[in-house]
Amino acid sequence: MREPKQKTSEQAFQQLSAACAQAEHCQQEMLDKMRRWGLDESEQASVMERLVKGRYVDDERFCRAFVRDKIKYNKWGRRKVEQALWLKHIDADICQRVLDEIDEKDYIDILRPMLQQKRRTVRAANDYELRMKLMKWALSRGFTMDIIRQCMETGEDENELLDEDL
Repeated sequence: MREPKQKTSEQAFQQLSAACAQAEHCQQEMLDKMRRWGLDESEQASVMERLVKGRYVDDERFCRAFVRDKIKYNKWGRRKVEQALWLKHIDADICQRVLDEIDEKDYIDILRPMLQQKRRTVRAANDYELRMKLMKWALSRGFTMDIIRQCMETGEDENELLDEDL
């Protein structure tokens, strides 16, 4: 594999600010790029300071966009989003504040149709096995047990989830 070229701090700032102008990025992503480019820690700190001061990088703004996209488009639950933000080294206070803004109803509105669709492909010998498979699948998507139970209870009341071809 080819070694990346050594960049100056000004080149790094120009390239990173251009990337931030196109899409939201967090501080950790910028630091990782600078580390790969071989910038020493003092240069990384000065470039990062310029990026933050110029509002090219804002972890809270990134977190809001990330959470919105992952829930709406990837259909992730709260736990999976939390884990992804933790991997990006987003401050726990920011994560908590942004995730608390998401209404529980939004998660339910996303999970209910997904469970209905998943039910069509799940094979189970009985209701108990079916419920466990659906719960396990929903948990793997990052939804909490509270949300899963609410969706499954509603689905049972409406005979949507469990009455099909058992």
